[in-house]
Amino acid sequence: MAETANTAGASKAANDAQEAMKKQIAELRREITKINRTLSDRAEEAQGWYDSAAERASRAARQLRSQAHTVTETVQQNPGTISSAMMLGGVLGVLLGIVIAKSSEPERRWF
Repeated sequence: MAETANTAGASKAANDAQEAMKKQIAELRREITKINRTLSDRAEEAQGWYDSAAERASRAARQLRSQAHTVTETVQQNPGTISSAMMLGGVLGVLLGIVIAKSSEPERRWF
């Protein structure tokens, strides 16, 4: 009779442990499902962000290409004006550099 009680007690303990494991597995499955949903939502957000960034980059590239084409045409049509403007800018840059260099040097007095 004692063996039957021990067997019944062990069987009940095994069933309880099995039920507890089933509950934990079910809970873990629910958590994994929630995580998968969250990841899916984040992936959709990232895809939307990527698509909008790609579109903006494409528009910016088209705009830059258009402006570069306009500048190229202007330079080709007015080579003298452009070269004169570049020379004037270079001369002004040199003069500005000389003025800054002179103002930063301490005066040398020999007396």
